[in-house]
Amino acid sequence: MLSAGMAMAQDIHFSQIFETPVLRNPSLAGIYTGDIRIQAVHRNQWNSVTDAYQTTCVTGETKTNVGQGSDFISYGGQIVYDKAGTVALNTTKVFPVFTYNKSMSDYKNVYFSIGFMGGLVQRSIDRSKVTTNNQYDGVGFNGSLADGETFASNAYTYFDGNVGMSLNSQIGDNENNNLYLGVAYHHFNQAKKISFYAADREAMTAKWVSSVGMRFDMTNTTYFTLEADYSIQGKYQEIIGGALYTWKLSENDESRYFLHGGAYMRWKDAIIPVMKLEFRPLSVSMSYDANISPLKSASYGRGGFECSVSYVKTRTRNSSLDAVRCMKF
Repeated sequence: MLSAGMAMAQDIHFSQIFETPVLRNPSLAGIYTGDIRIQAVHRNQWNSVTDAYQTTCVTGETKTNVGQGSDFISYGGQIVYDKAGTVALNTTKVFPVFTYNKSMSDYKNVYFSIGFMGGLVQRSIDRSKVTTNNQYDGVGFNGSLADGETFASNAYTYFDGNVGMSLNSQIGDNENNNLYLGVAYHHFNQAKKISFYAADREAMTAKWVSSVGMRFDMTNTTYFTLEADYSIQGKYQEIIGGALYTWKLSENDESRYFLHGGAYMRWKDAIIPVMKLEFRPLSVSMSYDANISPLKSASYGRGGFECSVSYVKTRTRNSSLDAVRCMKF
């Protein structure tokens, strides 16, 4: 019962929020140095308690200059696949994303961004793995008995949409020091009938996500990044935040090698150590949720493992960097 209650309390999410910016807020698309960004994250959760909850997210985006100024648009897409529990509840999302990034300054990085992401979601279950009390005949489980459930179908599809806005600003005269603030409204259409039962008109509960992040130089070869999200969906809330300390493995301004280390925390749920190795244009990150919630008595503190791969490409010709001031996140 405790495990089921926690599952109801959370939308699909990741601990490595720095590798899933578009999932948090579609207006964070395009806030990176480069022309093309591809990010893939995989999460394996609660394997010690039940059949692991497995979630994979792949996001691709690019950007192009608009007009004669420093405005640009970012566009791309995201695919999310989630498989949960014994009955293999599968959720697949295919979302295009579009963001307009408006320059607010003629001489430094200050952008106001508005983004939209929406598309189709399909959910399905493996009916052969469903067992109910109707299938116990007084002696034991009898799989030949009907489960008593009246599903209209083993799958259903609906449209879902998210919108967001953010302010991304350089701090002072150092272009490496940056701040962003954002707010996003998820499931704004509050899709009806998110149920396997034909007569059930249950609607998706909308979710607000507020985000903040700051990056600033410590020395010529090190910098510090702070980020946090606060989410509220119905009566449920989630707070996650943390910090990464980064070492540039060369004093050369064109260095391709960086080592990031730090920790995040999901309030009242998990402590999350993080390690990231960057060898541009690629980076690889790993993290682990050490469970501290009441579930720890069943999970023995083992929450979820997460790994990610990111690729950021700058084209040699016609680069957006020639026309657009780019944030350093």
